[in-house]
Amino acid sequence: MSKIAFLGAGAMGEALMRGLIGAGVYAPQDIVSFDLDAAKLRTLCEATGVGFAASSQEAVEDCQTILLAVKPQVVAKALAPLHRVLDSSQTLISIAAGISTAKLQHGFEAKLPVVRVMPNTPALIGKAASAVSLGEFADEGARVLAHKIFGAVGLVVDVPEHLLDAVTGLSGSGPAYVYLFIEALSDAGVQNGLPRAVATQLAAQTVLGAAQMVLQTGKHPGELKDMVASPGGTTIAGIAALEQRAFRGATMEAVGAATRRSRELSEN
Repeated sequence: MSKIAFLGAGAMGEALMRGLIGAGVYAPQDIVSFDLDAAKLRTLCEATGVGFAASSQEAVEDCQTILLAVKPQVVAKALAPLHRVLDSSQTLISIAAGISTAKLQHGFEAKLPVVRVMPNTPALIGKAASAVSLGEFADEGARVLAHKIFGAVGLVVDVPEHLLDAVTGLSGSGPAYVYLFIEALSDAGVQNGLPRAVATQLAAQTVLGAAQMVLQTGKHPGELKDMVASPGGTTIAGIAALEQRAFRGATMEAVGAATRRSRELSEN
């Protein structure tokens, strides 16, 4: 792999750097990073061995891949100094939510390959769910590159760019829904007499184990649900209570609401 420059070294940027190093995709000396918080960046560079850059222009020198890991509202400002610096031999990968590849390409003189990726916060522990979309000038090599980078911190899928808002509503916002569910399970355990620490551990491990069953068995979630719900048993009684309160409908509407909000933000 050639060198990679990180523009932005916040929580997600740091998680990706550490994941790439840990997976052996990049050696520390092949990663260069720039962040406006120079003191924080220097501490990170000293801890990981990645290169420190004093400017974005310095960061991208001799780097074939540029990973944009800044907040959406500062994307234009972050890219402006690079409009006459980057060329078509380099690839720009952005994780800024709501910023289209067309917007990312705007202002560049070169036909710059651009890739958008929507990861989620479990990238911090190497368990991300990321979706990749290619811009107008990005080819199969850019897609493979994105998969190598984000595969180092979790699962990666390909989607057309117009579906990234749905990805945002599902997996981008999804961890928050799951945390809410875990908290509710824990509260219910406490309500029924379990100590809080025990209830939270059991709730979190239950969600983790169930998720791994879906991924590892390849079975439909409904089939796995039926394996647990014995006729006239405790589980089907609990499922009936959830269905009476529109559990699945509420979850679907949450994803829909987040998707609609993502579209609104993308249009601004």
